[in-house]
Amino acid sequence: MLDWITNIISSLGYVGIALLMFLENLFPPIPSELIMPLAGFTVTQGKLDLQIVILAGTLGSVLGALPWYYVGKLVSEERLRNWINKHGKWLTLSTSDIDKSKNWMRKYGKAVIFFGRLVPGIRTFISVPAGLDQMPLIPFILYSFGGSLLWTAILAYAGFVLGQNFQLVEKYVGPLSGIIIAAIIIFVIISFIRRKSR
Repeated sequence: MLDWITNIISSLGYVGIALLMFLENLFPPIPSELIMPLAGFTVTQGKLDLQIVILAGTLGSVLGALPWYYVGKLVSEERLRNWINKHGKWLTLSTSDIDKSKNWMRKYGKAVIFFGRLVPGIRTFISVPAGLDQMPLIPFILYSFGGSLLWTAILAYAGFVLGQNFQLVEKYVGPLSGIIIAAIIIFVIISFIRRKSR
């Protein structure tokens, strides 16, 4: 996997980064935790510019979120549930995930999209409930862009700073992901308490 990612970034540059991040959103087994740090490392070799690397990764990520958004928007919930019952195990999905995501969207609105883009595993599928909820396209893109920009910037900068030791990024991304998940849980609890107090 690492060699494949390296070859694409080496041969296609910014376009390769955008393409890989697009594919990462369609097929979660392709990890952004490898793509963006490796792209950041490439910057240290003088081959690419860090800001453009981050922008390319962000654009690819947002474009990769759109197919899932349109799955939610255009496919009926009943058909989606039937498909998940048949094939969801391959993506570790169940129909209860649809119910949970819809409840989150209903309770916490657009902020779920922003924070969801920061959490590995969730970042790919958070687009589906946005489509199911008929969230307008422009706000969806803006919130997805914001969350994706922050995520790609963290990973690319980590690869840039760590240089040839960019493999260590995974060691630091794990705890960072935990912090982000904890922050989301705290946000949910605070929002819940505020709603109850009203």
